[in-house]
Amino acid sequence: MKKALVLLSGGLDSTTALYVAKEQGFNELYAITFEYGQKHDKEIKAAKAVAKAAGVKEHKFVKIMLNQWDGCSLTDEKMDIHDGDINRTTIPDTYVPARNMVFLSVAASYADALDITDIFIGVSEVDYSGYVDCREEFIRSMEQTINLGTVLGAEKKQKITLHAPFMHMTKADEVRLGNRLGVDYSLTWTCYRGDEKPCGTCDSCLLRAKAFEEAGIKDPLSN
Repeated sequence: MKKALVLLSGGLDSTTALYVAKEQGFNELYAITFEYGQKHDKEIKAAKAVAKAAGVKEHKFVKIMLNQWDGCSLTDEKMDIHDGDINRTTIPDTYVPARNMVFLSVAASYADALDITDIFIGVSEVDYSGYVDCREEFIRSMEQTINLGTVLGAEKKQKITLHAPFMHMTKADEVRLGNRLGVDYSLTWTCYRGDEKPCGTCDSCLLRAKAFEEAGIKDPLSN
């Protein structure tokens, strides 16, 4: 069996990454989802549904409460989540400090325990909200660090690879790819807010709407 571990938030990117792993022949899939103190659990519920639909063998849920410090509107109850601006050039207050660094470190521990050499993450430096931990430079650096700090990489010499299949892909192309792979986007949740339906105005909703529009595909979550 060919094993892969996918960081699965339940959003559009991580869900598509899961199906890319399947397409690439990884037939024993593991997923890890983080509860990090976000204000709602809509994505966590989505992750459960996505993992079940994709036939994930083992799905771990890990609590790392990044809401213990202030400054991020996704986790800080004193802050409102503002309407988005996809043309913004500054880092938005929805940035969770070093989130991908933390998540990848925990995922590396899980992978090291199960002898998994392939980890998938759905980041991109093309269509993203200005997050510094979505850049290729960061991903390659983390890959090197993970291989230096795991038995699998440092002692067994089985290189752990961080796969970021959308790093240089627009989100519209990602949606087209996911559509071809049979991703059920109705199971996903992208909105920063946790209402019954997506708000349509936060950064994440705006980027998602733009992607589906440019891909020429109807978003099953759109009104």
